[in-house]
Amino acid sequence: MGGVEMIDGPFLVLVVVGSLGAGLVAGVFCGFSAFVMRGLAALPPAQGVAAMNAINVAALRPAFMAVFMGSAVLSAMIAVVTFVVWPDEGKVELLLGSALYLVGAFGLTAVANVPRNDRLARLTPGAPEAAVYWPVYVREWTFWNHVRTAASAAASLVYIVALV
Repeated sequence: MGGVEMIDGPFLVLVVVGSLGAGLVAGVFCGFSAFVMRGLAALPPAQGVAAMNAINVAALRPAFMAVFMGSAVLSAMIAVVTFVVWPDEGKVELLLGSALYLVGAFGLTAVANVPRNDRLARLTPGAPEAAVYWPVYVREWTFWNHVRTAASAAASLVYIVALV
């Protein structure tokens, strides 16, 4: 093959684990888009705000953060290794998968969802401003969560496509 590598050995494991991580994150995001946010939106604003704030605190625990942040690290590693190894097959998919996760899941979380979470956390759940912001928060946060869901799922899929 003239020194050009295929996806195998440790690189194969990296891509498989990266795909699994992106898929797990997509599942979490999908659950929020499919039913968690709808359930929270059905609550009175004070209860919805309090519940979402509690969820946002719980999300920062190691179980989810290891998968979420670990998938970002894996995506970056996949991109770097792809540039170094430049495999015969799958290079476009590997780079696309990494970009989808790093920009569409990790990046959007930082620029779209976390700022909304921070604003919500500063509000007193029973206060009038919380009641006014709550439906806006649910609509905007959920929209960006749909995008994160699609990006994470697409990242997982194109990583798999790179391997076939």
